Amino acid sequence: MITLKDVGVAFKGTQGTINAVEKVNLSIDKGDVYGIVGYSGAGKSTLVRTINLLQRPTKGSVWVNGQNMLALSPKELRNARKKVGMIFQHFNLMDSRTVAGNIAYPLRKSGLSKTAIKEKVVELLELVGLSDKYDAFPSQLSGGQKQRVAIARALANDPDVLLCDEATSALDPKTTLSILELLKELNKRLALTIVIITHEMQVVKEICNKVAVMENGHVVENGDVVSIFTQPKELITKEFINTATHIDQALDKILSHPTLLNLQENDTLANISYVGTNTSEPLISHLSSRFHIATNILYGNVEILQGTPVGNLLVVLSGDPVQKQKAFAYLESKNVSIDTLKNQSEKIVQFKQKIS
Repeated sequence: MITLKDVGVAFKGTQGTINAVEKVNLSIDKGDVYGIVGYSGAGKSTLVRTINLLQRPTKGSVWVNGQNMLALSPKELRNARKKVGMIFQHFNLMDSRTVAGNIAYPLRKSGLSKTAIKEKVVELLELVGLSDKYDAFPSQLSGGQKQRVAIARALANDPDVLLCDEATSALDPKTTLSILELLKELNKRLALTIVIITHEMQVVKEICNKVAVMENGHVVENGDVVSIFTQPKELITKEFINTATHIDQALDKILSHPTLLNLQENDTLANISYVGTNTSEPLISHLSSRFHIATNILYGNVEILQGTPVGNLLVVLSGDPVQKQKAFAYLESKNVSIDTLKNQSEKIVQFKQKIS
């Protein structure tokens, strides 16, 4: 569906050339909800704009629906762009036009009759849940409603791809979830391929099946969401994941209240992570019954990623060191990962830095 090969984007400025994107290779399949996550300045928005050539790459190639976008004539490019819808953080609605007028705007040169355009607008408003806002103006809408109008407008030409550039960043958490639910529904109902640019791993967790992590213009890690969340390789990826699973916040609270930690000589602070069917097994009770290891759960979290349960526990393990090692081996045999730290304050700080 979308293939980026060795894509680079460079800008020339007064202080020299700035490489906003460098040697990016991505393959996005039809029907994917593909997240591209990174901090501000990582190059993610520049990268997504190369897909419809709003930003022409200075290097590499861009293929969409089997077409080499860089080889298209201006007329061919205009037609190709109609099949790539786009929504933005600040909606970009025209205040002087009604909701219907905003949605109909991309159809003004479509050759459709006024009646057909009106029917299309009514259909799109129903699709995004705003049937009663046909004659309203943007100033009369909430932020979430404005974004729904922007989505309807982006769908006016029946695109195969929808690009979302920080589309939920201006919305409150509840409205964000409602927009993500709408995008999920559109992905399924319309077989729409969606590319989401975001700096929030929470968004990726809620909707995406695949994700790429960007840093300093490079894609440093990419893959399916479950693999990235459970086996991150890069430090920046771990940082994003911890913000979504709240492990870093939990550890901050624990470390700021020594009475919660209260480690003894043979105690071990550990982060236990497990995936899939292991989340339903009584692993913690087995540590006690089989190995006589007491487990104090300080924090627990279970996510459902693409239908797969993913669990994290911050625990203090107490008991005989030999038995504890046997318990660790048992957990590892169940494909449970364990990050451990003994009771030295300096190492606790290191542990905090490791998972944050």
